[in-house]
Amino acid sequence: MHMGDLLRNVHDHPNAEIVGVCDERPAAMRPAIEALQIPDSRVFTDAAECMRATEPDLVILCPPTGQHAEWAERIAPFGTALFIEKPFAASLADADRMIAAVGATGQPMMINWPARWDRSHYTTWRLINDGLIGDVIEVHHYGGNRGPLYHGADKVEFEPTAEDKNRSWWYDAQSGGGSLRDYLGYGVTLGTWFNGGQRPIDVTCITTATPGVAVDEHSITVARYAHGLSKFETRWGTFTDPWVHQPQPKCGYVVRGTSGTIASYDYEPTVRVQTAERPEGYDQPVDDLPNGERNGVEYMLTRLATGMSIDGPLSPAIARIGQQIIETAIRSAEQQRTLPLVD
Repeated sequence: MHMGDLLRNVHDHPNAEIVGVCDERPAAMRPAIEALQIPDSRVFTDAAECMRATEPDLVILCPPTGQHAEWAERIAPFGTALFIEKPFAASLADADRMIAAVGATGQPMMINWPARWDRSHYTTWRLINDGLIGDVIEVHHYGGNRGPLYHGADKVEFEPTAEDKNRSWWYDAQSGGGSLRDYLGYGVTLGTWFNGGQRPIDVTCITTATPGVAVDEHSITVARYAHGLSKFETRWGTFTDPWVHQPQPKCGYVVRGTSGTIASYDYEPTVRVQTAERPEGYDQPVDDLPNGERNGVEYMLTRLATGMSIDGPLSPAIARIGQQIIETAIRSAEQQRTLPLVD
């Protein structure tokens, strides 16, 4: 569903053209081909052939998480910019392979966290950056949805069966499936953006799953920083999808600073702010995203056109800190103990 959404952004952009789509499984491309009327001459099943025939300026990669490093290493040598749909990678070692692959070409790489394009979270970062709540000392995140197979491209809804889950890489641990790998990256990567790039000292994580399901569907991660604790919770199985009806608990962030707080929930038109001057709190209308940064594709094309660097949670530098926390959380859950941040 991510590739379908991203191709829609490319299709709608006045300065972009879809020169090719490629998947080893032709049926997987069919919904996007039909929805966007992509001609057969631009449809490929061999990646190298696709790259040679189309000579793209930008490649969007949406493979299973466990194959992110493999595909970055396959495509980077063609000398094109890379747009990686979240999460960054299945492991810290894979993330470093990706950084090395693009570093050898001098081309930019962006990790697309869709929450970056939520106006409430952008507004929260702007208010933090303006110094409204002082230094960030806590980040709390609750993130998830009903499950990855309940919705497709353009958010078309489905009712997956147990057989659907058994066939899907989302429910395969070796491919990088599970709610922790799907959603913890949102919490810790945007959390690292909010807290100015701080790294935790150690991490504690616990997970659980429905009987018969091979991957976790619920996780809670506690990260200990020099100034205190932050908490990140992931959930496949929320009562509703947050882009339709916010579940309870609400999906989003609560950020505590030394002189205030901000509650920033997914897709909402305001954020809730407390400050020393207004401890009763008030609703702050969300900002509009700047022109050229209204979605991931538009942002990346703007950066390519202007030569500006990739920043914030989209940058490998911030995303790598998030990957360190994820890696430590996975090991913590497996070993059932608190672990120091890995590197």
